[in-house]
Amino acid sequence: MIKSIGYAAQDATALLKPLEFDRQEPTAHDVQIDILYCGVCHSDLHQVRNEWHNTVYPCLPGHEIVGRVVKVGDRVTKFKTGDLAGVGCLIDSCQHCEPCKAGEEQYCEGEKGWIPTYNGLKPDGTHTYGGYSNTIVVQENFVLKMPENLDIRAIAPLLCAGITTYSPMRHWGVKPGDKVGVVGFGGLGDMAIKLAKAMGASVVGFTTSSEKADDISKSGADEVVISTDKEAMAKYASSFDFILSTIPTKHDVNPYIKLLKRDKTIVLVGALEPLEPIDQSQVVFHRRSISGSLIGGIAETQEVLDFCAEHGIVSDVEVIPIQKINQAFERMLAGDVKYRFVIDMESLKQTI
Repeated sequence: MIKSIGYAAQDATALLKPLEFDRQEPTAHDVQIDILYCGVCHSDLHQVRNEWHNTVYPCLPGHEIVGRVVKVGDRVTKFKTGDLAGVGCLIDSCQHCEPCKAGEEQYCEGEKGWIPTYNGLKPDGTHTYGGYSNTIVVQENFVLKMPENLDIRAIAPLLCAGITTYSPMRHWGVKPGDKVGVVGFGGLGDMAIKLAKAMGASVVGFTTSSEKADDISKSGADEVVISTDKEAMAKYASSFDFILSTIPTKHDVNPYIKLLKRDKTIVLVGALEPLEPIDQSQVVFHRRSISGSLIGGIAETQEVLDFCAEHGIVSDVEVIPIQKINQAFERMLAGDVKYRFVIDMESLKQTI
């Protein structure tokens, strides 16, 4: 067993505190990674506080993991010691069902579905612990090759925020010349704007906060619209080829549905809870669609990493020591971060 340490919550109201635990030694097809940086996702907060009503404690979050390979099993062919590697939102799936064979493990239809990087149940009955820790062991088919030409601190969020926004734009075929709307501006919205621009689209950012307008423009948006301004919204009626909503909480999508062209789609990637009631007339009379998307498969995650390496895309981040993770959660709730916290795991050594 590998003696490990991380930060975990013991219940829904507890602060994250140091936790000593064991990782399994790498087997033939496994890769052991010493974690250098781990992004802080809004879903980490949801999970720690049991807002999805499925958390198992202790809960040790983190699914935007970047580190160096320190050990590989004797049958590993894709990685070697010293490689820069990443682990995203999932570490296993049945690998036999139709979605898995299609490279979309996030929609695994196996008996137990895909196994998340943390708060998941492994085949041996133990639960998974995530990247707010010093090391992790994952089978090589679920490990990603990380770009060496980008800021190592800023590539961790590509493993969740990057793939979560890239996957739907690829699936719905965003192409040069398209008009794309991005609703909400945080870790996901920042990445969505950068990726859509790199795909050649004209991008409009929507926000309820005029204070975010300059930052949205700096991320690459061609235009910024304050969504509470009805006159401004009306000017964009029936003009968008694709809209991505990144808002992580319950909200009203009706104002944005009206902005779609006939036969076009708005995709929701932020909120899991029920939304405000849909005005079905705005859907029916224009054959518009409302859909959702969940992260991405391993192959597509590698694709977005390579795409970002080619186009020089990284997330805007604020690097923090692990000892400030609880304050970071509160700041994230208050919207006081531009636009993703990333934990420097070197700081864990102060805990040991």
